Amino acid sequence: MTKAMIILNPSSGKEKGLEILPVLKKVVSGLYDETVIRETAKEGDAAEFARESCAQQFDAVFSMGGDGTISETINGLAEQSHRPDLGIIPLGTVNDFARALKIPLEPENALELLSEKHTVPVDIGKINDCYFMNVLAVGAIAEASYAVSAEQKTMLGSFAYFIEGIKAFINKTPFNLTVEHDGGKWIGQAYMMVSALTNSVGGFESLAPQAEVNDGKIHTFIIKDISFPQIMKIIPRLLKGELERHDKVEYICSSSIGVSASEELVVNIDGDEGEPLPFQVKVLPQHLNVFVPV
Repeated sequence: MTKAMIILNPSSGKEKGLEILPVLKKVVSGLYDETVIRETAKEGDAAEFARESCAQQFDAVFSMGGDGTISETINGLAEQSHRPDLGIIPLGTVNDFARALKIPLEPENALELLSEKHTVPVDIGKINDCYFMNVLAVGAIAEASYAVSAEQKTMLGSFAYFIEGIKAFINKTPFNLTVEHDGGKWIGQAYMMVSALTNSVGGFESLAPQAEVNDGKIHTFIIKDISFPQIMKIIPRLLKGELERHDKVEYICSSSIGVSASEELVVNIDGDEGEPLPFQVKVLPQHLNVFVPV
C-alpha cells in the first residue's frame, strides 16, 4: 500500500494553497493508495511533518508553500534512514529551488508534472547541524534581505532584494574573511560572500550558471571591492552569468567549506537569519529525489 503526505502552509501565496489543495489531493490520490494532509500552524511544523513521513515510511511528500516551507520540509527529510520522494508546489515570492529545478512557478502548472512521477536526485547542503537547499550569504547582502518587507516582495519580487542590497553595499566596510575549501584556504578582505548550490539566487538565475542541482559542489563568490564604480561593473557580469570572471570577485567551487570572519556576523540561510560565524558546510550529494518535469 503506497502512502503520500501533503504538507500545506495555508498562509503562503495569499492563501492560494487552500484554493488548489482539492486539486492536488485529487492528483495525489490518483497516484497513491492513501493521502494524508498536514497543515502548518507555526514555525517548525513542516519539518516535524516531514520527519513523521520518514518514520512512517511514506512514499512521497508534497510541500506547498514558499521557500521557507520547502526549506523546513527538507530539514525534516535530510539524513533520515528512509526519505520519501519530494514534490514541490511553489507558492512563495521568489521560489529559488523550484526555479533551479525548472518546476513551473504557477502552482496549477506544477501540479501537472506530478502525474509523470519523474524524479531526479538533487544535492542539499548541511551547515553545522541544519540543512539548506539553495544559498548562504554573509555580509551586506545577507543583512539587506532582512530589510525587505512583505509589501516590497509582493510589488517587486526578486528586485526588492536587489534594491535593498545596493543600499546596504554603499554604506558597508569590508571584514576579514577566511574560507577553507577542497583546494586550500582563501584569506582576505570581503564585503560579502554568497555560496550557492543552484543557479538561482534571489530570483536571478545567472549568479552561478555552472551550478547543477546534483554536481556535489557548492559555488562560492566573494566580493572583494564593492565601491559604487565596482557595483556598476559587477552588475553586467552578474546578469550575463560571468560574475566569477570579475577581478574583484573570488570564485571557489568545493564539496565543503569552512567560514570564519573577524567580526560578529550571522549567515543568512535560504533567505532567513541563521547561524553565527564560524560555520562548516558540506554538500550531501544527490540526497533527495525530487519531482521535476521530464
